[in-house]
Amino acid sequence: MTTIKGEPLWEVDEETLASGACGFTAKEIFHASPGKGCVAYSYDDLIVMPGHIGFGVHDVNINSKLTKNIEVKIPFVSSPMDTVTEAPMAIHMALLGGIGIIHSNFPVEDQAKQVKMVKRYKNGFITNPVCLSPDQTVGDARRIKATLGYSGIPITDDGALHGRLVGIISNRDTSFVDDPSIKLRDIMTTDLVVAKDGVSLSEANDILRRSKKGKLPVVDEEGHLVALIARTDLQKAADYPDASKDANKQLLVGAAIGTRPDDRDRAKALVDAGVDVIIVDSSQGDSLYQIEMVQFLKENFPSVDVVGGNVVIASQALHLIQAGVDGLRVGMGIGSICTTQEVCAVGRAQASAVYHVAKLARKYGIPIIADGGIKSTGHITKALCCGASCVMMGSMLAGTDESPGEFFYQDGVRLKRYRGMGSIEAMNKGSEKRYVWDTAHSKATSNIKVAQGVSGAVQDKGTIRRYVPYLMQGLRHGLQDAGVISLADAQEKLYNDKLRFEIRSPAAQKEGGVHGLHSYEKRLF
Repeated sequence: MTTIKGEPLWEVDEETLASGACGFTAKEIFHASPGKGCVAYSYDDLIVMPGHIGFGVHDVNINSKLTKNIEVKIPFVSSPMDTVTEAPMAIHMALLGGIGIIHSNFPVEDQAKQVKMVKRYKNGFITNPVCLSPDQTVGDARRIKATLGYSGIPITDDGALHGRLVGIISNRDTSFVDDPSIKLRDIMTTDLVVAKDGVSLSEANDILRRSKKGKLPVVDEEGHLVALIARTDLQKAADYPDASKDANKQLLVGAAIGTRPDDRDRAKALVDAGVDVIIVDSSQGDSLYQIEMVQFLKENFPSVDVVGGNVVIASQALHLIQAGVDGLRVGMGIGSICTTQEVCAVGRAQASAVYHVAKLARKYGIPIIADGGIKSTGHITKALCCGASCVMMGSMLAGTDESPGEFFYQDGVRLKRYRGMGSIEAMNKGSEKRYVWDTAHSKATSNIKVAQGVSGAVQDKGTIRRYVPYLMQGLRHGLQDAGVISLADAQEKLYNDKLRFEIRSPAAQKEGGVHGLHSYEKRLF
């Protein structure tokens, strides 16, 4: 506690406080009052007032709750979009302390396979290595090196993972072979150094150091290949002490489903694969279809948490809480690639939506996820200061190395595709179930798709192993400036009127950004 000459810090008198000299409470900002217009606010409209800093930025605790039963070390969730979250993104989000939600634009078995890839992942272990069979050729090995960039390839009897390991090839085996048609059985190394399933990273490192090998196959008791460890990966592998893990020390992962009858089978497959949380993915969550789906999930899979949504007003949230959700997803029509508000004229500005839904959900102990509208670390800070427990990000994470898709160049800029799940392209892949509830059988209407999103591209952001720590540190700085030492502290101060805000005019918003320069370069980190 800060003191000056042995005295605690003076407090501003009530008259000065009431004048707005220190900003305004959330109630004064968001609640209806006589003479005040019925206005909804976005993150850009809002600014958080500074508070007293009596702690270091490293002391700021950003642990939070995803649902009633799941805690995460960082309040970041990757969105279930087909250009954002598949297994690589979900793995790295969990390693860093957050969680990824696998999108549902897959056949059921493929989505379940993605979940299994996350649950089986071990840091430093390659759990889905490319394999070849003894009857394949040097040419096949060279093609793998050309396309994937590595040459150390395990050889199994059937050319697949979980086949019996019979050899391994490396660059040394293929470099001086002129004939690409030579079978791998004729040149592969069969004198193998292996580790048994269950080996630890430190034990594997010792084996690699003693053997001076570049690759270490991991096999089960019957000699079947279950994983591969690379010396280079061990050298690069970081320790992730904040990784989001379940009771079995496996990474946490979520998955999205729709509200149609066949999504019940999808849910069962995901639960069998080990999913930790299911998000019922609808653009408008207050529907008979979602309520029935939530009740089905809670009755049949009580060990799996369910997040409902999307919602933006208290009555929507209350209905899903009544149905039994463990968390809520808040946001409608505010994503960078979403056109729901334009096309359907329904939705809400995100800061107002987050505040009002969080205030109601708090009464029932239900955490909320602020989904969409996040364009900067400042927006993350604002969302959490408005009552959210986590933020879900799409465009912020699209364009990273771990997001699906290939990079391409346009006008000299390295880009990746990014599209809304309401775009025609995504709908044609299956996401229309997120937007359409139609039990009629009229072909005249059932074949018409109304786009509620667009397709575009985002700039390369590099790996989330660097990008997410930047977001974490930016959030810590924002909370520190607001005088908030933890997310629990933020919510306590929000609801006891200690956390204060102001609404910014358009000129104030312009003033708060870069201005007055002929040119400048903006670097995030």
